[in-house]
Amino acid sequence: MAKIIINGVEKEYREGTSYEAIANEYQAEYGNMIALVLEDYKIRELIKTVQKDCRLSFLTLKDSIGHKTYVRTATMMLVKAVYDVLGADVVEKVKVEFAIGQGYYCEVKMEPKLTAGMVSQISDRMKELVSLDLPITKKSYPLDEARAIFRKYKMLDKEKLFRFRRSSSVNVYCLDGFYDYYYGYMLPSTGYVKYFDLTYYEDGILLLLPNMAQPDKIDYFEPREKLFHTLKTSSLWGEMVGIDSVGDLNEAICGGGMNDMILVQEALLERRIGEIARNIVNKGNVKFVLIAGPSSSGKTTFSHRLSIQLRTYGKKPHPIALDDYFVDREKTPRDENGDYNFECLEAIDLELFNGDMKRLLNGEEVELPSFNFKTGKREYRGNVKKLGEEDILVIEGIHGLNPKTTQALPDESKFKIYISALTSMNIDEHNRIPTTDGRLLRRIVRDARTRGASAKRTIAMWPSVRRGEEVYIFPFQEGADEMFNSVMIYELSVLKQYAEPLLFGIGQEEPEYHEAKRLLKFLEYFLGIDSENVPRNSICREFIGGSSFPV
Repeated sequence: MAKIIINGVEKEYREGTSYEAIANEYQAEYGNMIALVLEDYKIRELIKTVQKDCRLSFLTLKDSIGHKTYVRTATMMLVKAVYDVLGADVVEKVKVEFAIGQGYYCEVKMEPKLTAGMVSQISDRMKELVSLDLPITKKSYPLDEARAIFRKYKMLDKEKLFRFRRSSSVNVYCLDGFYDYYYGYMLPSTGYVKYFDLTYYEDGILLLLPNMAQPDKIDYFEPREKLFHTLKTSSLWGEMVGIDSVGDLNEAICGGGMNDMILVQEALLERRIGEIARNIVNKGNVKFVLIAGPSSSGKTTFSHRLSIQLRTYGKKPHPIALDDYFVDREKTPRDENGDYNFECLEAIDLELFNGDMKRLLNGEEVELPSFNFKTGKREYRGNVKKLGEEDILVIEGIHGLNPKTTQALPDESKFKIYISALTSMNIDEHNRIPTTDGRLLRRIVRDARTRGASAKRTIAMWPSVRRGEEVYIFPFQEGADEMFNSVMIYELSVLKQYAEPLLFGIGQEEPEYHEAKRLLKFLEYFLGIDSENVPRNSICREFIGGSSFPV
């Protein structure tokens, strides 16, 4: 018998008792479905069994790791259903490409092409899998044997990925005779995935799942056409340069062609920035370029590179930060915890900002403020502006796309740009790289370099940052005149060297340990590359240092 302490109470269980059975005993005490257990400091799947004395706690779908487990399991069921309905002889590849709101866009490469009727059949098969409550098992296979399994299923991305695996074995999941590999934990059976929907979207499948805040509810899907086509374009860029997955990237690194790859990627970004500058000029009468995007999107470097491109058209761009219009500290609203809420719209003096911008538009001379973050006060330091015919203000801030921010300015004078790091490269065909992971790694590296902040602190703050983005940035992204994706195909191989030592500094007793461990496991897939060949004007330099811009 093993002694298990749960919620401070010691109980005895026979060795070999499944954690799923124990979770079922306590499920009624939790408002959301239990997805995983925490055995002392280690996360365990519910298919695992009691082996020793330990402390046990539970992780639900409202926990980030639990929610990711639900998404992962639903993804495997979708891929299984596609093969069941359409046949492995017809399907060439199923690729989970990117997230659109609560939906996950999946492309099915096959002949004949996917239809809405086929998606309806796949949905019915997924529902059948849920009702059957089939077990999902896990087994460790020798590396060569695992690669042979993936080759059989034509999952060539996985076969390529494990060419670079350092360990001699691979954990492979099995669902009703279907084998697959997933980066992370899984639920014990198909009956757990009760909430999902499938729809035919842009020639592919959109798998709709609940969000972490409401794990038993699927919101109405609102199409985000600009975001979708920006992500799709990035995927096509990857295909164009031959890097669609981490395995492709690692092969390119081993082949010694990364210098050219970096230059091609940077040239693609520069061309896109040039296109945006041209569109600003062609619109005519633009005096305010408004740039907004989530944390660690590379807004500062982008604004400098865009300004350079605008100069090639004879324009005179001037950078302005919305943060300089913060209200004085004592007037800053507070959140539900009593902390200053610097991300809400009310933290900005909109009346002063609109007044200054309107006066500038009318040709008046205006002294612009600077915000002193140490004193929490607005200051005036002689930054006087007057707009001539070719002058343009390049304004950066998280509220730039919110119509209330510039409500006093005529629409024809504004040009709105949404920028984000929209990762399009996959680990393999079924394991996408979340956009938030790339941005979090960027921020961990930058915060350590510029603010002396530990990875622990950055990870601890990240949920709050994400909540602010959901409220103040993402709802307005489709209102942008242009979208810009700042991701570079090579960047995670560069960030790896900077991020890993910072993540290893988080001890297992810390609440942020599991997220750090997850990111470290994620970075294991990448071969590292030196930053020497990264250009000085690259957005990557905003995070690793050495930029030619004041970032």
